[in-house]
Amino acid sequence: MKILILNGPNLNLVGRREPEVYGDVALDDYLGGLREEYAGRCELVAFQSNHEGELIDRLHAAGYGGEGERAAGVVANFGALTHTSIALGDAVRAVPVPVVEVHISNVYAREGFRQNSYVAAGAAGVIAGLGLEGYRAAVEYLLRAGAGG
Repeated sequence: MKILILNGPNLNLVGRREPEVYGDVALDDYLGGLREEYAGRCELVAFQSNHEGELIDRLHAAGYGGEGERAAGVVANFGALTHTSIALGDAVRAVPVPVVEVHISNVYAREGFRQNSYVAAGAAGVIAGLGLEGYRAAVEYLLRAGAGG
């Protein structure tokens, strides 16, 4: 079973950017460890982009792509695009695979604009404020839910 982990703008800077909010562990390092931990249970494929269209393309491929592109489920941290992108929200609703929205910080304890999500309505669930461990929680949910049936 393949699970796609999508990360949006500025998440390539996790571990260096605002460590008091996002921690001091690089996201790539954390996901590398997670990939090793789950190697016998599923394939975790991570993709990060600072460009909305690339994230939408990857999401579409996870749901409708050819062999090697499709995924049984998606863990999505679209960063600030979560709060601004109707297109990403539409894309989440358009794909036939479960998507779990993840936020490293507790967006509900931050600025008011971060409390709005265009993605949540189409997501299977939302995890916020658990730090990088939110990714593990999302993967576990997708595995237990059978990620798409």
